[in-house]
Amino acid sequence: MIAPARARVFVVDDDSSVRKGLSRLITKAGYEAETFNSVRDFLARPSYDGPSCLVLDVRMPGLTGLDLQEALRAAGRRLAIVFITGWGDVRASVAAMKGGAVDFLTKPVDEGTLLAAVKHAVARTLAERRELARVTEVREHIATLTPREAEVFALVVTGMLNKQIGDRLGIVEKTVKVHRARVMEKMQAGSLAELVRLAGTGGVIAARL
Repeated sequence: MIAPARARVFVVDDDSSVRKGLSRLITKAGYEAETFNSVRDFLARPSYDGPSCLVLDVRMPGLTGLDLQEALRAAGRRLAIVFITGWGDVRASVAAMKGGAVDFLTKPVDEGTLLAAVKHAVARTLAERRELARVTEVREHIATLTPREAEVFALVVTGMLNKQIGDRLGIVEKTVKVHRARVMEKMQAGSLAELVRLAGTGGVIAARL
C-alpha cells in the first residue's frame, strides 16, 4: 500500500521498541514517519501543514495521550488521531472516541488494521483542513460586503423576492437588484442555490421573515 503525497505519520510512544517497529512499518507502507517519546516533545514541534496524522499511545509518564488530544483540540489543531494502548482501558477508549479519535487499537497492533486506520486518519485530516480553508475563504468574501449588501444577502437566502426585500428594507426594487448582483459577484456565486450553500458555510444567519 503506497500512501499518496508522502503523508507524514507522527508516532508518540514512550516505548522505544514500539516506536522503532511502528516507524519501520509506516515507512515501508510509503509514509514518512516521525517519532517522539513524550507528549511534551511532540508539542515542542512546530505545526505541520502537510498531509498527516498521529499514532498516539494512551498511557505515558507525565502527559498522557488523552492530554495531548485535549491540547490539540484546545489549540484548534486539526490532526486525526489513532490511539494505541497495551491496557485495553475501556474508559480511555470511550473518552478518546468521544474526543474524535479515528480508532483505538490494542497492542500488539495488527499491521493491516493499523495501516487502514492511518489511511483513514490522513484522509480525515486533509478533509477537515480543506473544509476549514473553504470556510475561511467564504468568510473573507462575506467581509467584503457593505452593511446594506449584507442585509440583502441575509434576506435573499430566505427566498424573498426583490420587491419583498425592498419593502422590508425601505428601498426600491431596482436598488435591491443592484445590491443583489454585487452580492452574487463578491460571493462568487453562480446561482441562488449556490449562494444559499455559501451562506451556510460562512455561518450567515438568514433574516427572519
